[in-house]
Amino acid sequence: MEQKFLIIAEYGIHARPATRLVNLAMSFDAEIFLDAMGKSVNLKSIMGLMSLGIYKGEEVVIRAEGHDSEKAIKALSEFMMTEKLGRLAS
Repeated sequence: MEQKFLIIAEYGIHARPATRLVNLAMSFDAEIFLDAMGKSVNLKSIMGLMSLGIYKGEEVVIRAEGHDSEKAIKALSEFMMTEKLGRLAS
């Protein structure tokens, strides 16, 4: 299961929202990844996420595999949109 986003936050995914995104991902059993700029990182790793340096205008894909992957994608998508980090991309 996956969802694509266009990053709309002025400063991209910086430290504070990244930490909250990782903490949310860690609340699920599913394996969760974020793909951006040709790289894939474990979304449960703050260092992995921060290493990407995701800025406004980037397209990212959040992928989840496992028994609660649907719930994980739904919760992470809601977080991305309510925190105005990204909007759904086609």
